[in-house]
Amino acid sequence: MEQELSIGTRIDHEKYGEGVVSAKDLSTVNIIFVRGGEVQFSKKRLEADILEEPEDADKTSSELNLEDVENVLIDVLDRYGGLQKSIPLGEKWSGGRMIIKPGDENLKEKEIPIDSFFHKIVMLRDRLRVLEQNINSHKQLSDEDKINLQQYITRIYGSLTTFNVLFENKEDYFVGQKSNRP
Repeated sequence: MEQELSIGTRIDHEKYGEGVVSAKDLSTVNIIFVRGGEVQFSKKRLEADILEEPEDADKTSSELNLEDVENVLIDVLDRYGGLQKSIPLGEKWSGGRMIIKPGDENLKEKEIPIDSFFHKIVMLRDRLRVLEQNINSHKQLSDEDKINLQQYITRIYGSLTTFNVLFENKEDYFVGQKSNRP
């Protein structure tokens, strides 16, 4: 079934997930997916659900300007955690090294640049956020299932609060479950 899609239309594809129409011509449509990059489809073979059409949709125009594409991409990537903002490492740790020393004196210690370790912690947090968003938008999970899974994620954040000492800004800290005690 051929679908006439406007540039900027958000779609949901069974294989690639959510994406945004970035270009089109007479027979094809290009869609940028959050997790799959850009894919070109034949209009006749594209099977996807329309999630949202742009307010100023003009289905006859294929004009596209760079600013519109950038704005759509920024919105989609920001909405689904694809934008990675730079998280600064606390100044006291810059250039530092982390040493992991085994309890057995016969084994060699491991030394890791603290920047590499910090980057892995930040990536872990970003992936937890994407997991959280996927759980919240999952169509087959009940609200009760979503809440139960969210509780596990909150506990994971709580376990990671040990690493808050690495962050320069408090707004970047991991936050676990808040205590209800006065």
